[in-house]
Amino acid sequence: MVLFFVLAGMALVALAHTAPFPFLLEYLDRDRSVWHVPSPGGPPTVYLTFDDGPNPAATPALLDALAARRVPATFFLIDRYVDAETAPIVRRMFAEGHAVALHSDSRRLVLMSPAELAKTLGRAADRIEQFGGARPCGLFRPHGGWRGGQMYEGLERADYRLAGWSFRMWDWNWWRPPDPDRLVERLVARASDGDIIVLHDGHHKNQSANRRGTVETVEALVPLLRARGFHFGQLCAAATRAPAPMPAPAFGE
Repeated sequence: MVLFFVLAGMALVALAHTAPFPFLLEYLDRDRSVWHVPSPGGPPTVYLTFDDGPNPAATPALLDALAARRVPATFFLIDRYVDAETAPIVRRMFAEGHAVALHSDSRRLVLMSPAELAKTLGRAADRIEQFGGARPCGLFRPHGGWRGGQMYEGLERADYRLAGWSFRMWDWNWWRPPDPDRLVERLVARASDGDIIVLHDGHHKNQSANRRGTVETVEALVPLLRARGFHFGQLCAAATRAPAPMPAPAFGE
């Protein structure tokens, strides 16, 4: 029995730091994170977000797809990928009305002191502003969703919020090759008002990774969601509103 409680406690601690949905840390201080942004009184809205860019090959094609469908999105950028080569891509994001926010390519940020994390985020924002011509918004999405109490303290110091996502509204395919058709089917079937969708236009270890599947997903997903009556929002703008109640994760299909 003692062993059971020890294991259960360890599982709770692990989930608090890695759960792909709001868990203990988020319920203790829900003002510091955003996982779901419903639009009461307005049209049902979903939020397309893209991680691990900018990708010199995939991101321009993705921006073309979004522009053709008149859809705003939020790009969570890895700051070391922002340089003279990719600067035009970042400037285009801003110019075409998309939001730009901060991402990371390492889980080590969860171990940083609050002061160190705040400085790290500030340097990343400075770099994006230097090359992209505008400052990213106050959202940060940690690599793999790894987070902790120190990270939340650092976010508070830097005046950032942690950006999460809606349960199973992501393109993770369990180490299998991407399957845009199956992904679109799942996302359309599960979509609800306020959902935050996570797709990848880059890779944390390979800046020029093949992400054609993400472009194909957007091309197919947008008209199907529109047919269901959904509008598309920019997460940075929506996240500045008062925090919404935390949703309970829906574990069923």
